[in-house]
Amino acid sequence: MTRALHKKYDSEDAVAENLRDAGCSEEQIACFLDWQEKEKTADQLSMLSEHRKQLLNNVHREEKRIDCLDYLVYQIERTRRDRNDTKKTDGEADDERI
Repeated sequence: MTRALHKKYDSEDAVAENLRDAGCSEEQIACFLDWQEKEKTADQLSMLSEHRKQLLNNVHREEKRIDCLDYLVYQIERTRRDRNDTKKTDGEADDERI
């Protein structure tokens, strides 16, 4: 294998690995590499943009889920704090009657 050809395969392997790491399917990777071979840069950029949008939508969906959990934790802690405050107040009232 010539040095230039070897470099090309290393580069394709690196691109494929990067796409895998970004969560692209093997089908998407194959299309991307085919477009690279055919110099269809616009198609490549379009695919990357769409995949990025999907990932960002996933992030936003997960953030909303985290917000729901945070709100539940807040409610539980507030309820516990209110109960403790009520117990302290009731205890102080009992002390005053003695």
